[in-house]
Amino acid sequence: MQGETPPSDGDSSEATPVEQAWSVAEPAQEESGVAAAEGAKEALSSQSETVGSVVDTLDAVALSFGDFRISLFDVLIVSAVIAGVLIFAWFASRMSRRLVRRMTRLDDAQQLLVEKIATIIVWATAFFVGIDLLGIDLTALAVFSGAFGLAIGFGLQKTFGNLIAGIILLMDRSIKPGDVIAVADTVGRESFGQIRKIGIRAVSVTTRDQREYLIPNENLMINQVENWSYSSKNVRMQVEVGVSYDSDMKLAEELMLRAANECGRVLSAPPPTAWMSEYGDNSVNFVIHCWIKDPEDGVGNVRSAVLKKLWWLFKEHGIEIPFPQRDLHVRSSDQLDRLIELMSQGQSVSKGAKE
Repeated sequence: MQGETPPSDGDSSEATPVEQAWSVAEPAQEESGVAAAEGAKEALSSQSETVGSVVDTLDAVALSFGDFRISLFDVLIVSAVIAGVLIFAWFASRMSRRLVRRMTRLDDAQQLLVEKIATIIVWATAFFVGIDLLGIDLTALAVFSGAFGLAIGFGLQKTFGNLIAGIILLMDRSIKPGDVIAVADTVGRESFGQIRKIGIRAVSVTTRDQREYLIPNENLMINQVENWSYSSKNVRMQVEVGVSYDSDMKLAEELMLRAANECGRVLSAPPPTAWMSEYGDNSVNFVIHCWIKDPEDGVGNVRSAVLKKLWWLFKEHGIEIPFPQRDLHVRSSDQLDRLIELMSQGQSVSKGAKE
């Protein structure tokens, strides 16, 4: 057409810098959110328009932190994933414990060891499943791995040490639930107690007076432990008895053995024995050695039963149980003689006054 003029070289030269500037400009960065929430948003929006509108409303309420954007919908999805993973781990751990307890070929210690290992595996699996569902890239946590390792090394050293110690104790079976071990209270008095439970952090030991001690697993592994039922539950106990020097020692020894044998909890094999331990200040001292196989039921009650039976046997056969006696000898002196003379004079004066 005649009215049109071809574009001049000047116009093309002016358009080129604008296009180059537009191409050089960096594209705007999109805000990133929770990966799991994005997938759930697309899946729910495709179901129906009503659900999609609700999702859009929840997603509109959001906070932005730099390039990261988190909405109310993201919070709900993350909370649901965490709750679901925790419920799954709890249910799976309970099911694993039930399955382990049905394994009758394993003893109590082996069952407890398998339960602990299964629980650790279940919770570790639940952790990684949750990480995968949330869409968290584990390589992003590499920056914090050094600080996390230091936190475990310093802050959680005892916790992980007790966990590993508990597993080792169960593996070598040196301490098992039901064992009777010697424990000491806060003032150093030693007593004995029965192991009720081996936990992740500590071992629960209950004494005869129903005091429950929580002893860290690491202490039982590195310190000396007196286990009364490690290889056998047979425990020998001692009952100390003293008789008079004028008594028939042979008869007294026979009565000691008879009192021990008549106690229901004392074993007949090995049989009780009576040893003469020493010549004391007031008595000839004996020690009755007797064996029991149920130390968890108490030791002091057995000693009391033996002494009670022995008391009546000694009474019946005329065996004297001595008690401390002291003879006082006063040395003569002039002052003492003068004092006695004055006391006698005083007594005679008082008698004369009464007459």
